[in-house]
Amino acid sequence: MTELMLGVMIVLLLAGFPMKMPLISAAMLGFLIFFSNMSPQILIQQMIGGVKPSALIAVPMFVLAADIITRGHSANRLIDVVMGFTGHIRGGLAISVTSACALFGAVCGSTQATGVAVGGAMRPRTLKSGYSDSFTIGLIVNAADLAYLIPPSIGMIIYGVVSGTSISRLFIAGIVPGLLIVVLFSIYCMWYAWRHDIPVLPRANWQSRVAAMRRALWPMGFPLIIVGGIYGGIFSPTEAAAVCVLYAVILEALVFRSIRLRDLPEIALSTGAITSVIFILIAAGAAFSWTLSFAQVPQAIIQALGLADAGPLKTLLAINLAFFIGCMFVDSIVVILILVPIFAPMIKATGLDPVLVGVLITLQVAIGAATPPFGCNLFTAIAVFRQPFVDVVKGVPPFLAVLLLVTGLLIVFPQIALFLPELAYG
Repeated sequence: MTELMLGVMIVLLLAGFPMKMPLISAAMLGFLIFFSNMSPQILIQQMIGGVKPSALIAVPMFVLAADIITRGHSANRLIDVVMGFTGHIRGGLAISVTSACALFGAVCGSTQATGVAVGGAMRPRTLKSGYSDSFTIGLIVNAADLAYLIPPSIGMIIYGVVSGTSISRLFIAGIVPGLLIVVLFSIYCMWYAWRHDIPVLPRANWQSRVAAMRRALWPMGFPLIIVGGIYGGIFSPTEAAAVCVLYAVILEALVFRSIRLRDLPEIALSTGAITSVIFILIAAGAAFSWTLSFAQVPQAIIQALGLADAGPLKTLLAINLAFFIGCMFVDSIVVILILVPIFAPMIKATGLDPVLVGVLITLQVAIGAATPPFGCNLFTAIAVFRQPFVDVVKGVPPFLAVLLLVTGLLIVFPQIALFLPELAYG
């Protein structure tokens, strides 16, 4: 059964069908062949049930907030405040790119929006300062991945819904690993600048720093709403997403006046198009996952791979490898929808913390977004920066190595991710 469903998916993908078609077709084929005595309406019910969890309301809300602020002034204000404090040190401009991606990721939760907003503003500055284009694009593409780890994270929301894990805990667990990546990226940027003798920028005076901080106070309200609101028990993740949309409208339309209120329907339409694709994938993935689970395919795969008696370490390695390879070829949401139900029995049997597993899966999803051959961030960079595929990929390996190092550290030292959730929730 597994081979047949997989074969159908591969054929349809090679034929150029969008990912939702292989998922739905494989689920229907498996159902009709192996469960012909059951009503096909069950698949429809599973698809509806897949998009029914209330936590998924946060997805279009965060996408809408990201669309609004990407068209506004928030990105430049965050970049200015980071530049004021890091621009004068060796590698400071590259460090500013990393830090700005972390801050903007904490505002929008989208890797692609972060790459476009920060990359569009910072790439000309880095090239002018002597950084190579391959290094610059590699940094932007991989630093944008921080939006998947630092809340709000759409990947964590999807994982939380599929696995039944607390999204609040996942959000808080992603903060320290995200900051660790910022530190390690910054160290590599400093080494690169020293090796290539990149000149430093003039030191900003405190007057300009204070002015930049004042300009960035409004955008910094987003992390306060998301992390502070959830951690303080004021908002649920879904409520925080709704408040973020209202805050984004007030900020960009009324305070900064970077967009007009009459532009909001157009922005909402763009959000609707993106959200519809995500929800169709979730619905198709729910039907596919149910078919696999009902036919006990996960158990068969685990037995075939010899992982039935695997311990926690071997299980974590298998999960990370599967998601790393999967996200190199297929959209991250699809990989989460397919693989999480397969590995769920192993996670439960080994007693692994689902929050730790969620952070590791989200990290692999982030890595996959910037890894050849089909990482979505790579193709976003190709479209935005108008560079060939080879030039975009050239600068990726050093940053990929750092992200894999962080993966290893999380496996060996899980408290890196679990410290804050345990502190917050006990």
